[in-house]
Amino acid sequence: MIITYYCAVTLIIIAYLLGSIPSAVWIGQRYYGIDIREHGSKNAGTTNMLRVLGRRAALPVFAIDFIKGFVAVTIISLLKYDSNITAAMLINLKIAATAAVVLGHIFPLFANFKGGKGVATLVGAVTGIHPTIILLCFGVWFLIFMLSHYVSLASMTAGCCFPIFVSIFSGSTYRRSGDISVTFIVFSVVVALLLLWTHRKNIARLRAGTESKIYLWKPRNAKKTN
Repeated sequence: MIITYYCAVTLIIIAYLLGSIPSAVWIGQRYYGIDIREHGSKNAGTTNMLRVLGRRAALPVFAIDFIKGFVAVTIISLLKYDSNITAAMLINLKIAATAAVVLGHIFPLFANFKGGKGVATLVGAVTGIHPTIILLCFGVWFLIFMLSHYVSLASMTAGCCFPIFVSIFSGSTYRRSGDISVTFIVFSVVVALLLLWTHRKNIARLRAGTESKIYLWKPRNAKKTN
Protein backbone atom coordinates (compact mmCIF):
# COMPACT_ATOMS: atom_id res chain seq x y z
CA MET A 1 0.00 0.00 0.00
CA ILE A 2 2.95 2.32 0.69
CA ILE A 3 4.07 1.92 -2.92
CA THR A 4 0.53 2.79 -4.05
CA TYR A 5 0.58 6.04 -2.07
CA TYR A 6 4.07 6.82 -3.33
CA CYS A 7 3.00 6.37 -6.97
CA ALA A 8 -0.15 8.43 -6.48
CA VAL A 9 1.73 11.32 -4.85
CA THR A 10 4.43 11.16 -7.54
CA LEU A 11 1.85 11.43 -10.33
CA ILE A 12 0.17 14.39 -8.60
CA ILE A 13 3.54 16.15 -8.38
CA ILE A 14 4.15 15.40 -12.06
CA ALA A 15 0.74 16.94 -12.81
CA TYR A 16 1.80 20.14 -11.05
CA LEU A 17 5.10 20.21 -12.93
CA LEU A 18 3.26 19.73 -16.24
CA GLY A 19 1.00 22.65 -15.33
CA SER A 20 4.08 24.73 -14.56
CA ILE A 21 5.22 24.61 -18.19
CA PRO A 22 4.68 28.31 -19.07
CA SER A 23 3.98 27.93 -22.78
CA ALA A 24 2.86 31.53 -23.30
CA VAL A 25 5.91 32.93 -21.50
CA TRP A 26 8.41 30.70 -23.30
CA ILE A 27 6.89 31.15 -26.77
CA GLY A 28 6.66 34.92 -26.27
CA GLN A 29 10.27 35.15 -25.18
CA ARG A 30 11.71 32.66 -27.69
CA TYR A 31 9.93 33.74 -30.88
CA TYR A 32 8.77 37.31 -30.22
CA GLY A 33 11.32 38.65 -27.77
CA ILE A 34 8.73 39.74 -25.18
CA ASP A 35 7.40 38.63 -21.83
CA ILE A 36 3.67 38.35 -22.47
CA ARG A 37 3.07 39.12 -18.78
CA GLU A 38 4.21 42.68 -19.42
CA HIS A 39 1.72 43.33 -22.24
CA GLY A 40 -2.03 43.48 -22.74
CA SER A 41 -3.87 42.08 -19.75
CA LYS A 42 -0.50 40.83 -18.41
CA ASN A 43 -1.90 37.30 -18.35
CA ALA A 44 0.17 34.36 -19.57
CA GLY A 45 -2.59 32.64 -21.49
CA THR A 46 -4.16 32.06 -24.89
CA THR A 47 -6.45 35.09 -24.89
CA ASN A 48 -3.70 37.58 -24.13
CA MET A 49 -1.43 35.93 -26.70
CA LEU A 50 -4.21 36.29 -29.27
CA ARG A 51 -4.78 39.91 -28.34
CA VAL A 52 -1.10 40.91 -28.31
CA LEU A 53 0.60 38.61 -30.83
CA GLY A 54 -2.21 37.13 -32.93
CA ARG A 55 -3.50 33.67 -33.81
CA ARG A 56 -0.15 32.29 -34.91
CA ALA A 57 1.15 32.72 -31.37
CA ALA A 58 -2.09 31.88 -29.56
CA LEU A 59 -2.85 28.52 -31.21
CA PRO A 60 0.28 26.66 -30.04
CA VAL A 61 -0.17 28.12 -26.55
CA PHE A 62 -3.72 26.77 -26.38
CA ALA A 63 -2.61 23.40 -27.77
CA ILE A 64 0.22 23.00 -25.25
CA ASP A 65 -1.90 24.13 -22.30
CA PHE A 66 -4.71 21.76 -23.32
CA ILE A 67 -2.35 18.82 -23.81
CA LYS A 68 -0.57 19.27 -20.47
CA GLY A 69 -3.95 19.17 -18.69
CA PHE A 70 -5.06 16.10 -20.63
CA VAL A 71 -1.79 14.25 -20.05
CA ALA A 72 -1.79 15.07 -16.32
CA VAL A 73 -5.14 13.30 -15.92
CA THR A 74 -4.47 10.49 -18.39
CA ILE A 75 -1.32 9.27 -16.66
CA ILE A 76 -3.38 8.77 -13.49
CA SER A 77 -5.17 5.97 -15.37
CA LEU A 78 -1.99 3.92 -15.00
CA LEU A 79 -3.01 3.38 -11.39
CA LYS A 80 -6.00 1.28 -12.46
CA TYR A 81 -3.58 -1.64 -12.74
CA ASP A 82 -2.89 -1.36 -9.01
CA SER A 83 -5.20 -3.73 -7.12
CA ASN A 84 -5.28 -1.31 -4.18
CA ILE A 85 -6.88 1.44 -6.27
CA THR A 86 -10.67 1.28 -6.48
CA ALA A 87 -12.74 2.97 -9.18
CA ALA A 88 -13.82 5.64 -6.68
CA MET A 89 -10.20 6.32 -5.68
CA LEU A 90 -9.19 6.57 -9.33
CA ILE A 91 -11.71 9.30 -10.15
CA ASN A 92 -10.72 11.20 -7.00
CA LEU A 93 -7.06 10.97 -7.98
CA LYS A 94 -7.93 12.30 -11.44
CA ILE A 95 -9.65 15.25 -9.80
CA ALA A 96 -6.59 15.81 -7.60
CA ALA A 97 -4.39 15.74 -10.72
CA THR A 98 -6.69 18.28 -12.37
CA ALA A 99 -6.38 20.58 -9.38
CA ALA A 100 -2.59 20.15 -9.39
CA VAL A 101 -2.10 20.85 -13.10
CA VAL A 102 -4.36 23.93 -12.99
CA LEU A 103 -2.59 25.28 -9.91
CA GLY A 104 0.68 24.66 -11.71
CA HIS A 105 -0.54 26.78 -14.61
CA ILE A 106 -1.72 29.60 -12.34
CA PHE A 107 1.38 29.43 -10.12
CA PRO A 108 4.08 27.96 -12.39
CA LEU A 109 7.30 26.80 -10.76
CA PHE A 110 9.23 27.59 -13.94
CA ALA A 111 7.96 31.18 -14.31
CA ASN A 112 8.28 32.71 -10.84
CA PHE A 113 4.78 31.51 -9.86
CA LYS A 114 3.14 34.05 -12.15
CA GLY A 115 1.09 32.31 -14.81
CA GLY A 116 -2.30 32.38 -16.50
CA LYS A 117 -5.89 31.70 -15.55
CA GLY A 118 -5.76 27.98 -16.32
CA VAL A 119 -8.83 27.75 -18.54
CA ALA A 120 -7.23 25.81 -21.43
CA THR A 121 -5.41 23.52 -19.01
CA LEU A 122 -8.63 22.88 -17.11
CA VAL A 123 -10.43 22.06 -20.37
CA GLY A 124 -7.75 19.53 -21.26
CA ALA A 125 -7.84 17.92 -17.82
CA VAL A 126 -11.62 17.61 -17.59
CA THR A 127 -11.68 16.23 -21.15
CA GLY A 128 -9.65 13.36 -19.73
CA ILE A 129 -12.33 12.80 -17.07
CA HIS A 130 -15.63 13.47 -18.84
CA PRO A 131 -15.49 14.68 -22.48
CA THR A 132 -19.26 15.18 -22.78
CA ILE A 133 -19.30 17.83 -20.07
CA ILE A 134 -16.51 19.73 -21.78
CA LEU A 135 -18.37 19.68 -25.09
CA LEU A 136 -21.42 21.19 -23.38
CA CYS A 137 -19.28 23.85 -21.67
CA PHE A 138 -17.64 24.65 -24.99
CA GLY A 139 -21.09 25.08 -26.55
CA VAL A 140 -21.97 27.62 -23.86
CA TRP A 141 -18.60 29.35 -24.28
CA PHE A 142 -18.96 29.59 -28.07
CA LEU A 143 -22.52 30.94 -27.86
CA ILE A 144 -21.64 33.66 -25.34
CA PHE A 145 -18.47 34.56 -27.22
CA MET A 146 -20.24 34.90 -30.56
CA LEU A 147 -22.94 37.07 -28.98
CA SER A 148 -20.67 39.30 -26.88
CA HIS A 149 -17.15 38.90 -28.37
CA TYR A 150 -15.81 38.86 -24.80
CA VAL A 151 -13.61 35.82 -24.16
CA SER A 152 -13.58 36.51 -20.44
CA LEU A 153 -17.37 36.64 -20.20
CA ALA A 154 -17.68 33.45 -22.25
CA SER A 155 -15.13 31.67 -20.04
CA MET A 156 -16.82 32.73 -16.80
CA THR A 157 -20.27 31.74 -18.07
CA ALA A 158 -19.05 28.33 -19.21
CA GLY A 159 -17.24 27.91 -15.89
CA CYS A 160 -20.40 28.68 -13.93
CA CYS A 161 -22.30 26.13 -16.06
CA PHE A 162 -19.65 23.50 -15.30
CA PRO A 163 -21.10 22.47 -11.88
CA ILE A 164 -24.58 22.27 -13.39
CA PHE A 165 -23.47 19.90 -16.14
CA VAL A 166 -21.42 17.85 -13.68
CA SER A 167 -24.43 17.48 -11.37
CA ILE A 168 -26.70 16.43 -14.24
CA PHE A 169 -24.44 14.06 -16.14
CA SER A 170 -21.75 12.71 -13.80
CA GLY A 171 -24.18 11.61 -11.11
CA SER A 172 -25.88 8.99 -13.26
CA THR A 173 -22.60 7.98 -14.92
CA TYR A 174 -20.78 7.26 -11.68
CA ARG A 175 -23.77 5.68 -9.97
CA ARG A 176 -23.86 3.12 -12.79
CA SER A 177 -20.15 2.41 -12.46
CA GLY A 178 -20.20 2.35 -8.67
CA ASP A 179 -17.97 5.42 -8.28
CA ILE A 180 -18.51 8.42 -6.06
CA SER A 181 -19.56 11.61 -7.87
CA VAL A 182 -19.76 13.91 -4.82
CA THR A 183 -16.07 14.83 -5.06
CA PHE A 184 -16.46 15.71 -8.73
CA ILE A 185 -19.45 17.96 -7.96
CA VAL A 186 -17.63 19.75 -5.13
CA PHE A 187 -14.58 20.13 -7.36
CA SER A 188 -16.68 21.67 -10.15
CA VAL A 189 -18.08 24.26 -7.74
CA VAL A 190 -14.56 25.14 -6.57
CA VAL A 191 -13.46 25.45 -10.20
CA ALA A 192 -16.31 27.85 -10.98
CA LEU A 193 -15.40 30.02 -7.98
CA LEU A 194 -11.71 29.89 -8.92
CA LEU A 195 -12.47 31.03 -12.47
CA LEU A 196 -14.45 33.98 -11.14
CA TRP A 197 -11.56 34.86 -8.83
CA THR A 198 -8.91 34.65 -11.55
CA HIS A 199 -11.13 36.81 -13.80
CA ARG A 200 -11.77 39.49 -11.17
CA LYS A 201 -9.87 42.13 -13.16
CA ASN A 202 -11.86 41.21 -16.27
CA ILE A 203 -15.08 41.60 -14.27
CA ALA A 204 -13.99 45.09 -13.26
CA ARG A 205 -13.22 45.98 -16.89
CA LEU A 206 -16.55 44.53 -18.05
CA ARG A 207 -18.39 46.69 -15.52
CA ALA A 208 -16.38 49.73 -16.60
CA GLY A 209 -16.94 49.00 -20.29
CA THR A 210 -13.21 48.82 -20.99
CA GLU A 211 -12.81 45.07 -21.61
CA SER A 212 -11.36 44.26 -25.03
CA LYS A 213 -13.50 42.49 -27.59
CA ILE A 214 -12.09 39.83 -29.88
CA TYR A 215 -13.60 39.03 -33.28
CA LEU A 216 -12.98 35.77 -35.11
CA TRP A 217 -14.01 37.59 -38.26
CA LYS A 218 -13.38 41.30 -37.91
CA PRO A 219 -16.42 43.26 -39.16
CA ARG A 220 -15.59 46.06 -41.54
CA ASN A 221 -17.28 48.70 -39.42
CA ALA A 222 -16.03 47.40 -36.05
CA LYS A 223 -14.31 50.01 -33.93
CA LYS A 224 -11.16 49.14 -32.05
CA THR A 225 -11.59 48.77 -28.34
CA ASN A 226 -9.02 49.14 -25.63
